[in-house]
Amino acid sequence: MEVPPAEREEKLDDELAQVRELFAKYEGNLALVHEHMEGAGVGYSTLTAFCRRHGIGVVPKERAGRYHFEPGEEMQHDTSPHKVTVAGKVRLVQCASLVLCYSRMVFAQVYPTYDRFQTKVFLTDALLSFGGSAGRCMLDNSSVVVAHGTGKSAVMAPEMEAFAKRFGFTFAAHEVGDANRSARVERPFHYIEHNFYPGRPFADMDDLNRQLAEWCDKVNRKYRRHIKAVPVELYNAERPSLKPLPIHVPEVYRVFHRMVDVEGYVSLHTNRYSASERLIGRQVLVRETKEHVRVYAGHELDCEHVRRAVREEARCTLPQHTKRWASTRKETEAPEEKALRVAGPELGQLVDRLKKHHGGRAVRPLRVLHRMYVDYPLETLVAAVAEALRYGLIDLERIERMVLKNVRGNYFQLSMELADEKEAEGTDREAVPIWGEERDA
Repeated sequence: MEVPPAEREEKLDDELAQVRELFAKYEGNLALVHEHMEGAGVGYSTLTAFCRRHGIGVVPKERAGRYHFEPGEEMQHDTSPHKVTVAGKVRLVQCASLVLCYSRMVFAQVYPTYDRFQTKVFLTDALLSFGGSAGRCMLDNSSVVVAHGTGKSAVMAPEMEAFAKRFGFTFAAHEVGDANRSARVERPFHYIEHNFYPGRPFADMDDLNRQLAEWCDKVNRKYRRHIKAVPVELYNAERPSLKPLPIHVPEVYRVFHRMVDVEGYVSLHTNRYSASERLIGRQVLVRETKEHVRVYAGHELDCEHVRRAVREEARCTLPQHTKRWASTRKETEAPEEKALRVAGPELGQLVDRLKKHHGGRAVRPLRVLHRMYVDYPLETLVAAVAEALRYGLIDLERIERMVLKNVRGNYFQLSMELADEKEAEGTDREAVPIWGEERDA
């Protein structure tokens, strides 16, 4: 015996037509519909449940499809914005990924910006890593590759078609909103964002991409429960079906025409690169590759720089382009310095110490030392200077007291009290030397 279903009247059965009308009037905003129907005495949850039961504003769910790919049939490419801490700063970067649909092999890299140039750089690195390409590359309707149109009517940019032809595959775009069609490449983004970035320090973008490539290689060697296999093992079976790489894989580059400014630099993506002085005011050709920026004067290579990231606002100057200003001031030795250096190596060494300590030409200290050279016996002065240098002493007043102590009684007719008094004063200008005339400067 079947039990009859319970039938209950709903509070809003009589207002069904009004609810539909208000839903269309307020463009699907049920909060405004509920506010308008406050007189009906129903709660907001009752109104939303009523709308679901009667299909008001409800999009019926469709059954998810399942795609099967043969070896070498398809690969999927897409990008996703991620927030990553690089060198202590949170940056918004674009994570690019390429997945072989049969083996689930994944290759990913991160870029500050992503355009057609970066797309060709990334795909070249990915295909070199895989050792070949699948026959078809499925992607969304991004303008990076698609020139116009969507889905089956999408027309690829000519330069991207030429790039795909070089590696033996074709681009294809899925229909708008058909996320299941690119599920192979969409799923790894969530895994990268929640399993690779957390807890890993990155010094710069190069360090980040190096670690990401190593991490992808490790992930490709792990067992996957949903496919019950290891991607690397499936890749070994898929590789014979991949399109072989061309004999020569050319370097990806793009060309710009720039003027060398009055400071001798060319600007590229907010960065400045130096060029030779002979090119100032001339138009040059700038070739940008993945790792280098080369400046050409006609067909002649002028210089090569390491490429900096876009919008880094860096100023790159090569050593041969550094301006070396010649000093207009002539450093000449004073007469006193010349005389002291000729007198003996000890005095020359003291001159170097004084110049290093006082800086510049040390004119005043050298004049004091020269006066001592004129006033006192040379051998006594040299002996005192040698003793002072032995202990790292360059105080000229103390050196002069050492000289006076050595010459007292030998060259001056002084009483002991007068000599002690003169030694306390530091100089002995009243004493008259007994060795003859004053030495010439």
